[in-house]
Amino acid sequence: MATFKDLIVWQKSHFLVLNIYKITTDFPREEIYGLTSQMRRAAVSISANIVEGKKKKTIPHQLSFINIAEGSLEEVKYFLILSKDLNYITENNYYELMKDAEEIGKLLNGYEKFIRSQKP
Repeated sequence: MATFKDLIVWQKSHFLVLNIYKITTDFPREEIYGLTSQMRRAAVSISANIVEGKKKKTIPHQLSFINIAEGSLEEVKYFLILSKDLNYITENNYYELMKDAEEIGKLLNGYEKFIRSQKP
């Protein structure tokens, strides 16, 4: 039986978390309890909810966690926009991370469809 580590959507979201941690190390010190913390927590929430949902026994429970991951992904997208607008990240970092986030969104959508297709 496959584990969460075998899911491409988890692998990509984990990679996004690592990159979010890297870029936020250069954020202004006064953001440590603000944007830095919120952005990191939202990014971690994507991966963590994929992991937790993978272990749930029922389809509705699994889908609930995927939905939470999708919400956290949208938060990360907003934080990327805000970080770019505040000049905390470069345009290049913004576009690369946003591209990764969009790919994760598509993978979450595909994973959700897969879960829905399973026999209860």
